[in-house]
Amino acid sequence: MTTATPSGLTPFPPLAQLAADLAAGRTTSRALVEAALARIADPAGQGAAVFIQVDADNARASADAHDRLRAAGIVLSPLAGIPVSVKDLFDIEGQVTRAGSKALANAAPATADAPAVARLKRAGAVIVGRTNMSEFAFSGLGLNPHYGNPLSPWRRGATGDERVSGGSSSGAAASVADGMAAVALGSDTGGSLRIPAALCGLTGFKPTADRVPKQGGVPLSSTLDAFGPIGVTVACCALVDRILAGLEPVVPAARPLEGLRLGVLNHYVTDGIEPEVEAAYDAALKHLEAAGAIVSDVRFAPLDRLADINRFGFSPIEAYAWHRPLLDAQRDAYDPRVLARILKGQPATAADYLDLLAERAAVLTEARPMWQRFDAIVAPTVPIVPPRVADLVDDDAFFRANGLVLRNPSAFNFLDACAISLPCHPRGGAPVGLMLAAAPHADDGLLGIGRAVEAVLNTIR
Repeated sequence: MTTATPSGLTPFPPLAQLAADLAAGRTTSRALVEAALARIADPAGQGAAVFIQVDADNARASADAHDRLRAAGIVLSPLAGIPVSVKDLFDIEGQVTRAGSKALANAAPATADAPAVARLKRAGAVIVGRTNMSEFAFSGLGLNPHYGNPLSPWRRGATGDERVSGGSSSGAAASVADGMAAVALGSDTGGSLRIPAALCGLTGFKPTADRVPKQGGVPLSSTLDAFGPIGVTVACCALVDRILAGLEPVVPAARPLEGLRLGVLNHYVTDGIEPEVEAAYDAALKHLEAAGAIVSDVRFAPLDRLADINRFGFSPIEAYAWHRPLLDAQRDAYDPRVLARILKGQPATAADYLDLLAERAAVLTEARPMWQRFDAIVAPTVPIVPPRVADLVDDDAFFRANGLVLRNPSAFNFLDACAISLPCHPRGGAPVGLMLAAAPHADDGLLGIGRAVEAVLNTIR
């Protein structure tokens, strides 16, 4: 982690270490859950802004149940008995899904768990609560005027210099960074897992969009939405991803770096890059090359056309279609900045939407040779360090920063790639994420690459 929070809160150890400690009797599920709940309740911490709802009673009961099962020799998975947070986007039976909005505050409680949540529970995850987020997942900065602003650990002790945690899974990342959960469930439509992971010094994995069922999650874009984890290591994310995908909870082995083909984008993703990000990114690439990876520049021309292709974009069009009935009744309850982005989709015609689908299909075809040439594509997750909350009061400054943090990761949502963000900054420095992306449905292979890359980055961190 880059820095401890003012109250000394730090992340949990990796999931593998927690599972080993539980197996050896060095800790219990109840102890882990009590530690998470204590950190959420710590008045010197930021639990009130990170969690929209804390489910302490059910978490304690679930922890006790897993401790009894473990004593009887029953362990559901390596995630069993470990505290997990869930983004307020997901249905949990009996709870209201607000999606970070006051407009849904009086909605009926969910009648069933979202499949993603149900799979976590079946694997033994202990859900400690629902995390705050950008309203309706429609921002990369993570500010929420209704429920508060989760903050990055970096610079948090400097009054007036507090930094955003990134969005839209802002509370998800903050919950892991501050040890309020060992791992978090979030979503990613244009970077909403990778951006907060990068800005909080964590690891975030966006799977191929159709890898995890999307039912039971409030949609932003039915085309681009993907559900995945934020954790402290690649292995943490890989384990949770396998569970979410309905696969055996076995972490893919690290792939040897010798001969690994890494394509480094030499345009678009580095426009406007800040010096601290550039220095950490360049150092990471040099170390990967020294470790045996074949690092080559690549130019993918369609990136330069993305702004024109997305003159409306899937998110505004599809969000407006979903929100129309709610807007009729609750328009004044929306964050004005989120409302403005949703309403960008209102003028789009059916022809505009069909054109967008056709243009995306063409770009996906153009991308095939790139995926065949390289094992992974590399880029800075975001080109800037975490912005100051105080600098985002002005709408123009907010939308400029929002566009910058979304630009790089959203390109890979458009390409239907799987992608992961790894911390690559020196310890104590501004958090910087290195993003690796691979072809659609190459998720396990990318996670194996990510584990090898992580090992190299840890030597410089």
